[in-house]
Amino acid sequence: MFHSFFPKPKLFFTSLIVWTLVCIFLWYGFVADWGNSLGYTAPPEGQTPIDLRFFLTPDNRWFYSYFIVCTLAFCGTWTVLARNHPWIDWSIWGSALIIFSTYFGVQVYVAINNWRRPFGDLLQNALTGKPGITVGDFYSLMLVFCQIAFLSMFVSIITDFFVSHYVFRWRNAMNDYYISKWEKVRHIEGASQRIQEDTMRFANILEGLGVSLINSVMTLIAFLPILFALSSYVTTLPIIGEIPHTLFWLAIGWSIFGTALLAIAGIKLPGLHFRNQRVEAAYRKELVYGEDHMDRAQPITVVELFSNVRRNYFRMYFHYLYFNVARYFYVQADALFVTFMLVPTIVAGKITYGIYQQISTAFGQVSNSFQYLVNSWTTIIELLSIHKRLKAFEAAIDDAPLPPIDERYLRGESEEQQAPAAP
Repeated sequence: MFHSFFPKPKLFFTSLIVWTLVCIFLWYGFVADWGNSLGYTAPPEGQTPIDLRFFLTPDNRWFYSYFIVCTLAFCGTWTVLARNHPWIDWSIWGSALIIFSTYFGVQVYVAINNWRRPFGDLLQNALTGKPGITVGDFYSLMLVFCQIAFLSMFVSIITDFFVSHYVFRWRNAMNDYYISKWEKVRHIEGASQRIQEDTMRFANILEGLGVSLINSVMTLIAFLPILFALSSYVTTLPIIGEIPHTLFWLAIGWSIFGTALLAIAGIKLPGLHFRNQRVEAAYRKELVYGEDHMDRAQPITVVELFSNVRRNYFRMYFHYLYFNVARYFYVQADALFVTFMLVPTIVAGKITYGIYQQISTAFGQVSNSFQYLVNSWTTIIELLSIHKRLKAFEAAIDDAPLPPIDERYLRGESEEQQAPAAP
């Protein structure tokens, strides 16, 4: 699944994680301050542009330059090390382009979050009858929002187009690799389905799931400092009282709670999805045999196979019942959590409506990023079930023991072939 597309995937992804951590450490430890000394400073508090000029501020231009240098160093090194790999243009350079475009898309959310404060304050002042506010003030801010929104649309459309091609290339690489090993994998149950359907589903899921993961990481990098700064407006919490950097720790704690809750509630679901694919494949295969052979797909056999399908679906429905109880409880509580925690601050009049909007948006972005597993759990379950099926191919190719469920299938096939024919 990964070896076909990425060069030495374990080493590649390990080095990517290490290099990313090194780059982050260098940025916050040295490079950002170095940029300040060279004049690439962030605008003063309250003077950050809320229009398209935000993307061209000196500190942003300095970060873009640093990002490009780090990317060229990593990708250039791997291009030399894996120069004979057929997919390096897409797997290495394509991945870098997706990461950068995703980060730029997150910057759009940051720009919109900056826009929320003046618009929220303007709305509050207008609703309370403060003099000197005109319709032109609203229209000018709405025009700024339109500029940012159109840029967001353009970046999203181009990114989605490229990601679709990127993921299909990944499927292409898997397909070519498995077909080249066909003699080793053809005996695996449903081999044709696994190559055609499972690789397609694997690619389709990764198209959404992979980009969501990158977006979550980039959102954390962009919004955690914002949430850290906005914590200065909130010092007192219900029940808890005063804690430093309030919003920062609230977002982390609430997200960890939600992730752990759903991970525990859904621990049985990947195995059930895998078994569901197995019993569906066995039922479908018997029906296909019945199209060409009179002695196959007999009523007794078909009824038994379908009863396996029904039994597994009913088990899935039961386990999804309590999983959905936990999921919907958390989703509904999440809708009120940040407002509940801000009640003492709101009642004390320490923030304006614009600041509340900024806090709510930034908290939501950070919280949703930490809740990646929560928001994507059902899709991850499906991906894990596909991964289990394709791992049988990996085992057959590497001459390793097959998963137990495939061993049982092959023993059953062998016993069926050795059984004496009916008179």
